[in-house]
Amino acid sequence: MRLPLPMLLVALLAAIAAQAQAAPRFKAVAFDYFVIFNPNSVVPEVEKAYPGKGLAFTKAWRTKQFEYGFLRSITGRHEDFFKVTEDALVYTAAAMQLPLPEDVRRRLLGAYLTLQPWPDSIAMLRKLKAAGVRLITIANFSGRMLRANAEGAGIVDLFDELLSTEVNGTYKPDPRAYALGMEQLGLKKEEIAFAAFGGWDAYGAKSFGYPTYWVNRFNLPAEQLGIGPDATSNAVGLLRFVLGEAGE
Repeated sequence: MRLPLPMLLVALLAAIAAQAQAAPRFKAVAFDYFVIFNPNSVVPEVEKAYPGKGLAFTKAWRTKQFEYGFLRSITGRHEDFFKVTEDALVYTAAAMQLPLPEDVRRRLLGAYLTLQPWPDSIAMLRKLKAAGVRLITIANFSGRMLRANAEGAGIVDLFDELLSTEVNGTYKPDPRAYALGMEQLGLKKEEIAFAAFGGWDAYGAKSFGYPTYWVNRFNLPAEQLGIGPDATSNAVGLLRFVLGEAGE
């Protein structure tokens, strides 16, 4: 049955409105890798090496990792982030007065190549991908670290690019590191949502100019830096930020 012209027009406008409402707010999402992978999934391996000290050692190791990244960035002495991770491991063991034989060093470093995804990570990536959102990383992790973990989780195909800041010899929060996302995607800043794990990374991305969502996995307080992310919550919140109502 043919609809009268006014009714047809109303139906057409409703369909257009529904399609517009369903369209993602951003064309791409750039992820820090710890939004997807739990950094504390190295704790069991550390606990085997140092019983009773697994979590404390892991936190100190991770802090030194990024401290070394910041220092190397400031001084212009870039190094592969897997080497940075190893240097931070050696320092942490020495600082905590713990032995670090070669077999233990290999096992602990290997834990950073076999991180476990957060329980909601893969479903989140699939939902974004299904909505037509392009997915990349902007991570300090080396290409080897990005690829090994993505392969282990079976999610390589969900990403347009596993992008490491090693491409231009930087670390976040250097603005040149964040600029890699625009260069890789061929998009404007406002078309790319940045998903940060750390408050410092959210600050860096927002300062660069990306619409920024802090996926605050550890429920940490806001950084006192004068600039904050556009919003902060969990992975569901990120989906809503990117997809609107479709993310619920």
